[in-house]
Amino acid sequence: MIPKTKIFKKELPRHLQNKTVLKNIQRASEIAVNKRNKSVAELPDWEEMREKAYQIKRSVIDNLHKNLEKFETNARKNGVEVLRAKNAEEANSLAEEIAKQHNVSLIAKAKSMLSEEIGFNDYLIGKGYEVVETDLGEYILQLANESPSHLVGPAIHKSRQEIAQLFTEKLGIPYSDDPQTLTLTARNILREKFLKADMGVTGANFGIIENGAIAIVENEGNARMCYTLPKIHLALIGIERLIPRVEDLALYLTLLSRSGNGQKLTSYVSMLTGPRLPDAYDGPEKSYYILIDNKRSTFLEDENLKQALYCIRCSACYNVCPVYRNIGGHAYGWVYQGPIGAVINPQLLGLENAKDLPFASSLCGACTDVCPVKIPLHHLLLYQRSRIISHLKPSRMEKVVFKGFAAVNKSPAKFQRAGKIGRMLQKIIPGGFYFPGWSKSRQFPKLADKSFREWWKNNSNQD
Repeated sequence: MIPKTKIFKKELPRHLQNKTVLKNIQRASEIAVNKRNKSVAELPDWEEMREKAYQIKRSVIDNLHKNLEKFETNARKNGVEVLRAKNAEEANSLAEEIAKQHNVSLIAKAKSMLSEEIGFNDYLIGKGYEVVETDLGEYILQLANESPSHLVGPAIHKSRQEIAQLFTEKLGIPYSDDPQTLTLTARNILREKFLKADMGVTGANFGIIENGAIAIVENEGNARMCYTLPKIHLALIGIERLIPRVEDLALYLTLLSRSGNGQKLTSYVSMLTGPRLPDAYDGPEKSYYILIDNKRSTFLEDENLKQALYCIRCSACYNVCPVYRNIGGHAYGWVYQGPIGAVINPQLLGLENAKDLPFASSLCGACTDVCPVKIPLHHLLLYQRSRIISHLKPSRMEKVVFKGFAAVNKSPAKFQRAGKIGRMLQKIIPGGFYFPGWSKSRQFPKLADKSFREWWKNNSNQD
């Protein structure tokens, strides 16, 4: 199925008209930005931390395949079964094989954007498994049959009243928009799912090369339930999520928490090393990692795009982006949105399927300024624009227009005549010049009453 990124322009007016959603997103984004700025201001060495994080990720990504081998070797020493998947189809097929092997029927799942990327839920549900999202935001969206609109807050586009109405319709409870009541309702339902789940599925914020462990960052504790209660734990890991050492984790946790939502540290930070030891009272009996490529290796072939693999999925670029805040996450048409989504989607989906996204930017540079790992996002947006223009064939009309434009600009005489004709037409055309398509979002600048040559002729001899 072709993602909706291909019809971004067509769908955009519909999203712009949804004032309720945009109001919710703008309010949530403003709160996140203010909390982030206040939290970051407490650290005088913030810029040094960003630079250090950039250099570490650069070193990891420059030697990614060797680092993956080291990570896999160390994970296997911990008793983890590590599998590789080239694409979404392989990843989902491997997950299904694991589920079959262990007679799984119910899967409790923590929030994972990578699972959204590969269509994990749809695939496993289609095969007859029950898959339950346990992150509150993701659970709300599963009930609503909607996709996330944000990396960190997947349901920020919904108001408290909308969630209350959804719970009434789907869960049969009396209407209440009290947050504690809604949370308790979801908790009671999900606690039963945790206890009955045969397999827990999580993502991984970081994979630690030196010991083969993974780190998971969360605020609700549901991910911890997903890997401690079920007998089987499966972690879906993007191959770019590696850091070298345990000691590096403190740096990235600080950058991630403060950039994402202004917290000094998230409520739960867990480091998983593998299946539980014989004397442990909780944890999975069997642990699996699926290392997923899904076109990430193609970024390594381009020195510019390679920097996009440094991303730690904090969502800071979403929150400050004036475009994201005025169109919402769903307008982008796929899992990754905002500036980072506009950079990576053309590579993950193909230039022709996401050709409009890099142009949905003001190039203000706010995303680059807040990125905790110093990804030059607005430069990468320009770079993707250049690639798209070079890749896509211009229309016949575009060729004719630019051929004529070049001919006029190469000849001083033709340029002068064109200017005179333009000024004459400007006086008789109400509202100025209109060009189909182009003028929908632009206004042709008014020509000066006199050309520079005419002005110079009349004024050059004056003292």
